[in-house]
Parts: sequence; structure tokens; C-alpha cells
Amino acid sequence: MHRKLHLSEKPCRCCGRLFVWRKKWAQVWDEVKYCSERCRRQRKQSLPPEAQT
Repeated sequence: MHRKLHLSEKPCRCCGRLFVWRKKWAQVWDEVKYCSERCRRQRKQSLPPEAQT
């Protein structure tokens, strides 16, 4: 039986949901901040105008 190894996880900065490491993020895992495209897009809408640069 195949069992997943313990994968790194971190909370999404937008919704707080925990998400786990994926192979496609191997090179940029330290830079990944959001669990999904939806959270990444909502980030831009939720910031005050002066913080969006």
C-alpha cells in the first residue's frame, strides 16, 4: 500500500487554509503564499489602494 510521505504545509495568507507542498512548487516553495488562484486574486482586491504597488 502506498502512503504519502509527510509533506510540508503552510497556511494561506488570504483564507488561512492549510495547503501542502506540490511537486510543481519544488523550486519556489518559499515564495508560495496562497492556496489557489482565487485567493491570489482576492488578495489584490482586499488590500488598501496605497498598499497595491
